[in-house]
Amino acid sequence: MTTDMPIPDSMESRLAAIRERIAAACARAGRAPGEVTLLPVSKTFGVEALRQAMALGLRRFGENKTQEMRQKAAQFGTDAPQWVMIGHLQTNKARDAARLAAEVQSLDRIELARELDQRLQKEGRALDVLVQVKTSPEPSKFGLDPACLPDFLRQLAAFQALRPRGLMTLAVQSDDPQAVRACFRSLRILRERLREDGFQGLERLSMGMSGDFELAIEEGSTEVRIGSALFGARSYPAREPGAA
Repeated sequence: MTTDMPIPDSMESRLAAIRERIAAACARAGRAPGEVTLLPVSKTFGVEALRQAMALGLRRFGENKTQEMRQKAAQFGTDAPQWVMIGHLQTNKARDAARLAAEVQSLDRIELARELDQRLQKEGRALDVLVQVKTSPEPSKFGLDPACLPDFLRQLAAFQALRPRGLMTLAVQSDDPQAVRACFRSLRILRERLREDGFQGLERLSMGMSGDFELAIEEGSTEVRIGSALFGARSYPAREPGAA
């Protein structure tokens, strides 16, 4: 799903417009705007864009790849922001995530949890994690099968360096708002059922991006991941021949 709303010229005005839309969506759902956190997604945007966002009071940034996170982190000193891993995390990249990330929102398999826990214990730190759940039928989407979630959460209890805080999902890519809304609603209902079954601490629902975050808020999102609506249109570099 995409939005046809015009993007304001400056980052400050874009941020104000996003906050107004968050507040309006909360009002429609009978919620307080303070219930929804904005996570700027800085993937593919340079350090200068991050510094502009930080000057506006933003301190946490979502990244899809540990390599890009590492490259950006090297350009900050003591004023470094908090990095949130939101992209699919390969097990062999867990070391960078354990060193750099303040949070991982894409935990979706037990072997990754085990590797993260081991790396974190070596670093002497713990990490908040969200479990990514697959609510879309698209093969390209990652995430844990909802039916496997209760057992997965029970296994996570064995990992001392991981702190499960909630769930994350990606909605189906569709122009049908009801199809998109259904993905978000299913995650909220899943979280409610987990609570009824005695699972504690799953306060957060990270769902909604630039094109669909208002629907996500109306369905219970507590954090929206916003990239292009804040930073502007992305321009991806051309791939070199043979690049993956």
